[in-house]
Amino acid sequence: MSKSTIILSTLLLSNTIGVMAQEKNEKPNIVFVLADDMGIGDVGCYGQKKIKTPNIDKLAEQGLLFTNHYCGSTVSAPSRCSLLTGKHTGHAYIRGNKGADSAEGHFDLHLPANETTVAEILKEKGYATMCVGKWGLGGPKTTGSPINKGFDYFFGYLNQGAAHRYYPEYLYENEKKVMLNKKVYSHFLIMEKGLNFIREHSEQPFFAYFAITPPHADLDYPNLSEYENEFPETPFINKNPNGGFKTQMKPKAAYASMVSEIDKNVGQIIELLKEKGIWENTIFIFSSDNGVHRVGGHDPDFFNSNGPFRGYKRDLYEGGVRAPFIINWPDVIKTKRTTDHITTFWDFLPTVAEIVGAAPIKDTDGISYLSLLTEKGPKPQNHEYIYYEFYEQGGKQSILKDGWKLIRLNMSKPEKLKEELYYLPNDIGEENNLIRQKPQKAAELRKLAMSAHTHSKHFNWKIRK
Repeated sequence: MSKSTIILSTLLLSNTIGVMAQEKNEKPNIVFVLADDMGIGDVGCYGQKKIKTPNIDKLAEQGLLFTNHYCGSTVSAPSRCSLLTGKHTGHAYIRGNKGADSAEGHFDLHLPANETTVAEILKEKGYATMCVGKWGLGGPKTTGSPINKGFDYFFGYLNQGAAHRYYPEYLYENEKKVMLNKKVYSHFLIMEKGLNFIREHSEQPFFAYFAITPPHADLDYPNLSEYENEFPETPFINKNPNGGFKTQMKPKAAYASMVSEIDKNVGQIIELLKEKGIWENTIFIFSSDNGVHRVGGHDPDFFNSNGPFRGYKRDLYEGGVRAPFIINWPDVIKTKRTTDHITTFWDFLPTVAEIVGAAPIKDTDGISYLSLLTEKGPKPQNHEYIYYEFYEQGGKQSILKDGWKLIRLNMSKPEKLKEELYYLPNDIGEENNLIRQKPQKAAELRKLAMSAHTHSKHFNWKIRK
């Protein structure tokens, strides 16, 4: 199919969606539920056997389940940056968890004014916009504050480091502190604020971004009764008097309870949307920001949290960057479907832009997957490659192209540089390193990886090639 034909078909598809919206005199609401550090294997529809997730599973039963979806990064802040700005970590402004000082204190590195977010696009199209939960892209009175990045309302943790505690001293409502004095389980209040936003804006199109904090450690949940005696437990004891994750005597029960709480939240949102008569015209997305963690007592192998994939959070193996991804849109997706088309967090922005008829975004690495949802027009173009860079644990880089994946470790320690090469169609668990057998393929991918990396004043390696 020629490029001109693809462009024409895309325009026709966009026009069709616009006509559908005009006929109904309404634009689709968008709800995005983003779990924090939850593995792809923690959900029943992706194979989980020990933790109950009936509401999320029902989403998949009545919607579109993605089996090859990649998150924005292997840790929180850059993954969220990728989701909201449509860029992979070779081009994104925020490429790692990095602190920055401001007039209000020490927060996360903040997005600059010239970075456009999904919320800004939607706000220009008349959407009410909300983020509740964890932000991590800039503190109050900076260009990266959520209310300066297109969100009408924010409630939760501006600083992601504070989000390790579920009984915090305070949370932020927009840019003002709400004192909780360590007496309120934050997640319950965050969900209440998000649901209230939907109630208050159900008469207009809205974008409700639930960037919730479970099941990120601390492993902390007020009621473990559902799983309290279900699993053999190894208590996690915090021996660090100056910090660290809290002591949890039943970490498996706590983790399972937190995942099931997320599932209950999905049910709460859906019930409210149906009560308001807007469920049919709502695009509901469920995902997680990166691979599963293994801190604070969590045993991801016990739950098979990363499914068939190798690696965890902070790895660039598939287990660190694969994400559950489910979309339900009753007006458009009429029957259960599954797609193995490779999609990413940085595809979300161009997809949203096409749905609402915004001008095409030029400065993006993403490709709209709208036609996967509608089954109208050509399938989305394939990504030339899937690229990651990471700046912890010695520095890492990976690139995936045509099934071949190169991983480079110790990018900040040239004398210890290590490279691994895998062919995923035959080795999804990344067990057979082919770097010695395929030096030409490794060289090809190495060159491509470095071309995908642009200079950043905040994130740098010693290795330049």
